[in-house]
Amino acid sequence: MLHGVDVSSYQTDFDTAGLDFVFVKSTEGRSYVNPKLKSQVKRARDAGCVIGFYHFLWPGHAKEQAAHFLDQTPERAGDLLAVDWERTGEGSRATSADKDRFIREVKRLRPSHRVLLYCNRSFWLDHDTSSYAGDGLWIADYGTAGEPRIEADWLIHQYTDEPLDKDVADFPTREAMRAWAEA
Repeated sequence: MLHGVDVSSYQTDFDTAGLDFVFVKSTEGRSYVNPKLKSQVKRARDAGCVIGFYHFLWPGHAKEQAAHFLDQTPERAGDLLAVDWERTGEGSRATSADKDRFIREVKRLRPSHRVLLYCNRSFWLDHDTSSYAGDGLWIADYGTAGEPRIEADWLIHQYTDEPLDKDVADFPTREAMRAWAEA
């Protein structure tokens, strides 16, 4: 298993020692851009980590949100793209259909990139109606690393948020993850 973290503007600093991959929050909705995006990406790239970007999905306007995400994300060939599907701070959530539309639009606009779905166990079991996760599922289920409590194939498992969001990826080496991302 590989080790990684996912960060947003709340993480003013993070240590890359021992990390193989880093996901950075890029955007949210149709207007928000992470003000620390460039410095966080630079830190992860300088450490040689596989890079991923994620967009926090709001209800509705999935295609416009996908365009905003890609317009603001400094992705390169081989970087991973993901949608973060969970409850908003207002308590609303995008539908399963919104999530599917967003993933399909990102894949249409960036056909050479792998696109993942991030969601927690509850959303996967109780709100998902299609089982569509693009190129792979990134599941949040806090407990033992690499043992999410779902009966679906997954690529990345977020297993804790203490002291920050920590993840493992189901790849034998960083090079294998990079090769998959670039395929």
